[in-house]
Amino acid sequence: MADRTGPDAWQRVKQRLRAELGEDVFNSWFGRAEFEHADKSTVCLSVPTRFLKSWIASHYAERLLTLWTEERPGTIQVEIMVRGAVRTRTAPPPEASDDAAPLPVRPPQPRPPAPATTARRLPEAPEGYFTGSPVDPRYTFESFCDGAANRVVHAAAQAVAEGSSLNRFNPLYIHAGVGRGKTHLLQATTRAARRNDPARKVVYLTAETFMFRMVQAIRNNTAIQFKESLRDIDLLLIDDMQFLQGKSVQQEFCHMLNALIDGARQVVVAADRPPAELETLDERVRSRLKGGVAFEIGAPDLELRRKIIATRYRAAQEQNPGLDVPEPVLEYVAQSVVSNGRDLEGALNRLVAQWQFTSQTVTLASAEITLRDLVGAREPRRVRIEDIQRIVARHFNVSKADLLSSRRTRTIVRPRQIAMYLAKMLTPRSLPEIGRRFGGRDHTTVLHAVRKIEELIEGDKALADEIELLKRMIDE
Repeated sequence: MADRTGPDAWQRVKQRLRAELGEDVFNSWFGRAEFEHADKSTVCLSVPTRFLKSWIASHYAERLLTLWTEERPGTIQVEIMVRGAVRTRTAPPPEASDDAAPLPVRPPQPRPPAPATTARRLPEAPEGYFTGSPVDPRYTFESFCDGAANRVVHAAAQAVAEGSSLNRFNPLYIHAGVGRGKTHLLQATTRAARRNDPARKVVYLTAETFMFRMVQAIRNNTAIQFKESLRDIDLLLIDDMQFLQGKSVQQEFCHMLNALIDGARQVVVAADRPPAELETLDERVRSRLKGGVAFEIGAPDLELRRKIIATRYRAAQEQNPGLDVPEPVLEYVAQSVVSNGRDLEGALNRLVAQWQFTSQTVTLASAEITLRDLVGAREPRRVRIEDIQRIVARHFNVSKADLLSSRRTRTIVRPRQIAMYLAKMLTPRSLPEIGRRFGGRDHTTVLHAVRKIEELIEGDKALADEIELLKRMIDE
């Protein structure tokens, strides 16, 4: 049954968000968000565009869940939907929407022929859990380009697929920025492991799919069957670990992780940052992940970029007979598009499209125009709160312990406020996360610090220049 107090609770949640984020930021991201419906465990909000849905899910999912849990105890999921997808249907259940976020939606399944007699459906659920998330057939070890940046993690993944790494790489943790091959490697490991030993139970799941299925199992009173089915897996691969949200879901994941590892079952996890930097994860989960083997996939060097371009170009020629991109153009792409492998593939796809649609030879001059937004683009450096604290402490001649302490002297308070301000400006971390990293402070303390420094900057040019200097020092 829908909760009629939901709209009132939403007004209170919005008031708290407005106080935390400020009027401008709140209006940018939540000004057009609306309450749709709620049940015992789920709240559904809607926004007018997919971009807003994606942004809120990526940057504010944890804070929204925290606020709604305080307003409606028992809430374990906040779904964000695109408005059109909500209102073109009649009384849509949250789990049936194609636009739910941050949790993904169960893909439509073909309806089996109607049986002659009524059949029980519960036994079918555990089998469905083992299917995991879809695996792209293009992602294989054969199509993965290895080089200095990824050779070690590539070898480790192959060892896992062969079943020869139990208890040595467990859990195997892979982290890297976007477009560097984490998903490719996990899905290649999944396919190879299934091919090498068909009897081996291998499951590939995104963190969002795990969350969705865990929540569904809790709703349907099949949580015990769900957890038991996961603990019977021989090889579990979890992708996009940074998106695992929700206290109860993380607790269940931690129990499952412990059961698998203690039972000598292999676990592989991928995320966009090291385990220690996953501030939204429960400390017990981070500790278990840090207890395994962690490898980073670095930025591709020139040799690897050339290899990626050559491999993808051969595949493009097979699909497009007659395709001819001169070698100097391919070398230009390898030399100039340096951010990640995904951008390299995108650059080549543009050149192929240019050749298809213009029926003209791709020249270096035309390639420069086509790829100008990708040339020289580098993945922005990830700024850590620890880096900010270290640089601010050194600049103001105080210790990091002082910044995290409860001392209230002016020589400590001002650097602490500046560090909090920079953490909010330069990282995607939420106010509660920043507060926790500054000695367990409340999010309102961080908000006060941010607003205080903003006010001071407006009237104090020397302070504004000093903060700009600190930003450059942090970014170096």
